[in-house]
Amino acid sequence: MKSSIEELKDKARELRLNIVKMVGPDKAGHFGGSCSIADVVAALYFSKMKHDPKNPKWEDRDRLIFSKGHAAIVQYAALGMCGYFPKEDLASLKTLGSKLQGHPDMRKTIGIEANTGSLGQGLSISCGIAAGARLDEKSYRVYCIVGDGEINEGQIWEAAMAASNYKLDNLAVILDRNRLQATGAIVERFDTNPLKEKWEAFNWNVIEIDGHDMEQIVNALDSAEKVKGKPTVIIANTIKGKGIKCAENNAAFHNGSMTQEQYEQACKCLM
Repeated sequence: MKSSIEELKDKARELRLNIVKMVGPDKAGHFGGSCSIADVVAALYFSKMKHDPKNPKWEDRDRLIFSKGHAAIVQYAALGMCGYFPKEDLASLKTLGSKLQGHPDMRKTIGIEANTGSLGQGLSISCGIAAGARLDEKSYRVYCIVGDGEINEGQIWEAAMAASNYKLDNLAVILDRNRLQATGAIVERFDTNPLKEKWEAFNWNVIEIDGHDMEQIVNALDSAEKVKGKPTVIIANTIKGKGIKCAENNAAFHNGSMTQEQYEQACKCLM
């Protein structure tokens, strides 16, 4: 059942609150890229994707691949909120023996479709799954979340060529364009702009949106589903660390830690 725009906004806020609580104070965590994509993740899990927490291996489910696997915290939060595992398990993040490690592991965590985190590989995996759906005559869709720092990797562009060549119109990439990577601004490290023109040159359908405007997100996902003969990339312009005042547009929180005071303030703002 689809959620309303306001309900999805509430889910995104709850995702960010869970991210903060999962990492906690005085421990390092990937706040930045997890929070920047939280609105998109809310729209996918609570509105767009066909999936069933009671039957996680349902053959006709839509697939979500987090190519930027370091942002798996937000996916874990969504899986817990959906009921793939008890929400209480979220507190075990990155502890010894936990099913919720720093990067996603499909052997450990129900609802994870692929082991990712070695950047650049997730889109290739997504292309394979999308091609497999076509061979099996299945109608499910494949969604792949990549980072704008991650697209420095050449394998992304090889996969982009392959997806276009094979006309994988059941594949949609969401590019989290928060303009920061681990060590600073994208334009100062390895500038991959202009993004829209590049993807168009690779013969993709390109949609550019405000990645924090829930109505734009939902409309873009709906629009992508109607495109035939080519894959779609949704360039989501976002703010790294969105929703956490100390982390917003702050490269130090790509994988940073909060003080107790910052933690309490973040929780209060997201309650």
